[in-house]
Amino acid sequence: MDAQVAWSNSKQNGTPNTIQPWSNIGAYAFLTSFTCVFYISNAPLLLGHYDLGWHLAAGDLIRDGSAIPLQDPWSFTLGDKRWYNLSWLWDVIASVVFQYAGLSGLVPLVVACGATIMGCLASVCLGSGASAVAVCIAIFSACLLYPAYEAAPNTYLAASPNIATMLFCVIFYRECVKEPKWLLLAAMMVLWVNLHGGFLIGFHVLGVFCSISLLKHDWPSLKNYSLSGVGCAAAVLVNPLGWHIYDGVTATMGHFVQANIGEWLPYSHNFEIPGSIPGMIYIATFVALELYYGRQSLNCLQSRLLAWLFLLLGLYQFRYMDFFFIFSALPLALHIDRFLPKQLPGLQIQKSLLVAGLIGALALPSTFLRAEPALELPQMLSEQDANYLKTHLSHARLLNHWNAGGLLIFHTRGTVPVFVDGRAATAYPDELLRDYFKLVRDEIDEAAWDTVIEKYRIDAVLWVREHVQLRRFLVERRGWKEEHTGLYESVYVRPKVAEPRAVPRIPVRTFGNPVDGRPT
Repeated sequence: MDAQVAWSNSKQNGTPNTIQPWSNIGAYAFLTSFTCVFYISNAPLLLGHYDLGWHLAAGDLIRDGSAIPLQDPWSFTLGDKRWYNLSWLWDVIASVVFQYAGLSGLVPLVVACGATIMGCLASVCLGSGASAVAVCIAIFSACLLYPAYEAAPNTYLAASPNIATMLFCVIFYRECVKEPKWLLLAAMMVLWVNLHGGFLIGFHVLGVFCSISLLKHDWPSLKNYSLSGVGCAAAVLVNPLGWHIYDGVTATMGHFVQANIGEWLPYSHNFEIPGSIPGMIYIATFVALELYYGRQSLNCLQSRLLAWLFLLLGLYQFRYMDFFFIFSALPLALHIDRFLPKQLPGLQIQKSLLVAGLIGALALPSTFLRAEPALELPQMLSEQDANYLKTHLSHARLLNHWNAGGLLIFHTRGTVPVFVDGRAATAYPDELLRDYFKLVRDEIDEAAWDTVIEKYRIDAVLWVREHVQLRRFLVERRGWKEEHTGLYESVYVRPKVAEPRAVPRIPVRTFGNPVDGRPT
């Protein structure tokens, strides 16, 4: 009977927090300043996502046309494929920031999102009754690890729409801990669904809280979470694609293309030595403490369940491991508290943390000034490479490497149409993607290359310069010429191509009929 009462009465928060929020200002100051210093010191990595180029170009395109394109205007391989731009609002925001503040403006935007994520986690952990020291240790560790900078470009606190999912997931989590206001969550879902296709994770968070409320027979909370889920489901439809938003999401989720993209591959494929060792130690520590102490406490069940769920998902697909670090911060803070002295001088600790936080804040400007000269788009394709292509291969049928596609779009805006880029199944036909992935192997499949070159009437190839076997195949066996060599890419031109074929341009359809304003 006592166990049943404890189960029914256990809340997300382990201990009622009677401390006023302002009394934790030292912990907030310490965590904010030092996490921001860490993120800014890694500023070049914040701009290292290969898709940033096409996101900026898409934002410019939407702003210039005052409409969201239904078809891709930059490639020659789209066929009749519809383009599902699931991040159109993020693209517009990034485009505006880039126009007025350049790359130096995108970095503070990313860092501000990181600081907000940290603040939400700190609010949840401090509200649980965990001590400031334990909270600082757990959250600082999690905030250093979840961006996964050692696995660049597969990072999760960077200038890409992924950051919207990171941010709103944590906000949803915090609101669910506080017993959510369903109208507030629905309003946030309207933003989330237009910023990134990861909005479905919000329903996972609500589902976990609903399940625990059901198991506890906590009917008021169950009703609240259920209403929030219904409100969010309705809010999802407030987007330019309407219910077709799910078509765009399913075009990515479970698609065969995932087997060829690093962030969708298992954790074991992405960890680096020694860079991943701290993360592995964190995971091992969490698992050990949970197995040893987990059954002794019914506190923070939702957070623990979410942490275990995303740990298993992260081992299967790397992109989910960042959520494990986020959701594990609260259980880890409570476990760490077990090893700390019970009578710590709370006021003195807060003063010390505040002083340390102020010192860290003073280091922010100098850290940014040191990092600013290195801010640039990924150099997989440089501006010089793009200028060469625009000058010599304008409107040619170029077979480009996947990682260079987004940057090629940014630099040429369709002047040199792309073969493929990171938009994958949301913009390109499955047949095209299957043909492309036959080419990205260390060993050259000559039949596959010959087939693709003839099938798509390729005039030139833009590929990684270190691929020696491709150079031998094209230059020595097929008579192509290596016309240009950049820092990372080489351009191979087909023999006897005096005038590149003009690529027929396909009219770009947009949301909204210009006559009656109804969705097309």
